[in-house]
Formats: sequence, structure tokens, C-alpha cells
Amino acid sequence: MHTTLNSFLDSLLIYDYLLFAGSFIFFIFFVVLGLVYRHKIYLAMFLVTLAFCILILGPIFGYIHIHNYFYYNEISLTSQKKLQFTQAVVVKGELKNLSKLHFNRCLISASAYKVSGNKYKDFLLKFNPFQKSSIVEYDIPQDHMIDFKIIIEPFVYSGDYNISVEASCQ
Repeated sequence: MHTTLNSFLDSLLIYDYLLFAGSFIFFIFFVVLGLVYRHKIYLAMFLVTLAFCILILGPIFGYIHIHNYFYYNEISLTSQKKLQFTQAVVVKGELKNLSKLHFNRCLISASAYKVSGNKYKDFLLKFNPFQKSSIVEYDIPQDHMIDFKIIIEPFVYSGDYNISVEASCQ
């Protein structure tokens, strides 16, 4: 747990700290406004509720938006092949750094999930992969593309499946 927290804190940008401070300042502002208008109960309740929404949701969505902007990348799956001689699937793809920053580290993950034929059930199955494998790539310059290969093993599933890839870069 301690190393996860240190890793998270190391990955924060100055904009993240500004976002967290701004959210806290707006929280205090709306709580104080709620206290000022305490005689108008509905307005006061609205302002305090808004303050807590800003405190909780502001940093979450702001962090996601900031990191999607600064660490924007494009990842594509070029091929996938289930091997016959061993229980594995080889996934090949490309990752391109489209951001304005140099990527120091990218965690690239390939996930295998079941396919049922029902579009609603398939949508839900994407959130629960039955197999996942990841690799880490280092030092990807701006506007540079790399090829990657991930081996998902042991892969014993014999039904219909799909593979998805995603990347989280810093």
C-alpha cells in the first residue's frame, strides 16, 4: 500500500496539485456561503451539497481529464493469434505518443473477455476480463510510435473471445 501511494504521488503534475487546491477552496467557499444563507434552508442545503460534490467529484474527473490531455496516446491492436502448440495468445500492437510530453513509462495491458452474442451482455463482459497480461515500456519520445508484443498465458479458454488493449502512460 505504501509503495502504491508513493507511486501515485510521484506521478502527480503541478496541475494536479492546483486542481486539488482549487477544489478544496471551492468546497470551503460553498460551505461558507451555505452558512451565510442558513436561514434559507433549501438554498443552504443546495450550496452545502454542491460543496461536497465539488470536493469529491472535482478531483476525480479533473485528474482523469488532465491525465488524458497530457498523456494522450493512441493504441491499436494489429494482430492476435492463439497458439496451437502451447496455451497462449500472442497480441501485437502499436502505441503512439500523441501528447506534448515525453513518456517515461507506459503500462500496456491486453485483456481477454468472453463474447456471448447479446450486445448488452457483451458490453458488461468487457468490464470483467477472464485473463489479463501487461508489459511496461520505457522512454517513448513525443510523436514516436513503438511496436509491442504481449503474450497472454496460460490461455485455456476454448469459447468465443475478444482481446482489447489499453495503455496508461506517465
